[in-house]
Amino acid sequence: MALFFVKNNFFLGAYQEAINAAGKLKGLSDQEAAERDYFVYRSYISCGLYQIVIDEIKSSTSALEAVRLLATYFLGEKESAKSSLKDLLADPLVASNNDVLLIAGIIHAHEQDYNEALKYTHAGETLELCALNIHMYLKLNRPERAEQQLKVMQRIDEDHTLTQLANAWVNLALGGSKIQEASYIFQELSEKYSWTVPLMNGRAVCHMHMGQFDDAEQLLLDALLKDNKDADTLANLIVCCLHLGKSTTRHMSQLKSLQPDHPTIQRQVAAETMFQQALQAMG
Repeated sequence: MALFFVKNNFFLGAYQEAINAAGKLKGLSDQEAAERDYFVYRSYISCGLYQIVIDEIKSSTSALEAVRLLATYFLGEKESAKSSLKDLLADPLVASNNDVLLIAGIIHAHEQDYNEALKYTHAGETLELCALNIHMYLKLNRPERAEQQLKVMQRIDEDHTLTQLANAWVNLALGGSKIQEASYIFQELSEKYSWTVPLMNGRAVCHMHMGQFDDAEQLLLDALLKDNKDADTLANLIVCCLHLGKSTTRHMSQLKSLQPDHPTIQRQVAAETMFQQALQAMG
């Protein structure tokens, strides 16, 4: 219970709040302190502060070593991080550590190598592993597998924040009347805790699915005030502006400077290339 606010803020995307909550904790056991550090350093990674993680994690648990490799990966040393992670997982004891398996899944999911990621995560029955599985199954357009994982989460803890978020993601994928249910979940979580950038993006996507682009745009602009470097917010704003007939140039430029390999940018580059090829063929 001592770590509730640290972990809950992390799951909601309130990373600085998670770090702040961790700093107030006293009298933790060794196991609790290790778990606190695991979420604090993952919060720093989510804030883009990779070097802090690399500098501070020295001799540590296998879980923290995996977090250090995750920071190394996002700092740009991808092959080195993946190679070191493979060596770490060569130890059978480490290979059964759910925290390490989660990091392995995150790295391969970021590479969009979902089949490889699922080798590490598919058998897991922790809420985080199940949530990552749901994310990947939805990316693979396998909502029925995502629903199976959601049922596992609901058996573990139906009221947990991660379970509620995963329920909203699955509802969004299923569409129809489920969109409104997803919207309610994002709204209820914001009222119970507070609006975070991921919650605002989730609700905005619900609005877009329901054709309420003005409401979606306002939520996304509010999210941008909280974090003007959030790639999901910028990508969703681009989609929203296209439907509203507004210019996407500024948001596209921001996104390109932040994440040149973002799928939205890749799609734009591919479309421009196809257009130029079509022009040349006509000429």
